[in-house]
Amino acid sequence: QVQLVESGGGLVQPGGSLRLSCAASGSIVSINVMGWYRQAPGKERELVADITVAGTTNYAASVKGRFTISRDNAKNTAYLQMNSLKPEDTAVYYCNVRWAILRLYDYWGQGTQVTVSS
Repeated sequence: QVQLVESGGGLVQPGGSLRLSCAASGSIVSINVMGWYRQAPGKERELVADITVAGTTNYAASVKGRFTISRDNAKNTAYLQMNSLKPEDTAVYYCNVRWAILRLYDYWGQGTQVTVSS
């Protein structure tokens, strides 16, 4: 079993910054992809950014240049540094870890609320 614990969400003014953390524990293989997704009210869940164990990153166009994903492989922890936040970034942010060995293994955190408002 795999557990993901997110932290770092909250309320921030437009233009502000937040840093999310996701700590993974349990039966995790070393070759995996960790990512952050978000879901705003009335919208589908969407990819924000993900990162491979080798450090290759992928970002949604809407956050490129403002958000930075990173990870500490020794700690099985991923981070999302969010700068220049906009009201449209308001959503529940979910951490994800996945890998494929014979089948896809796909795990989610409980989500953390990010609200950007003045």
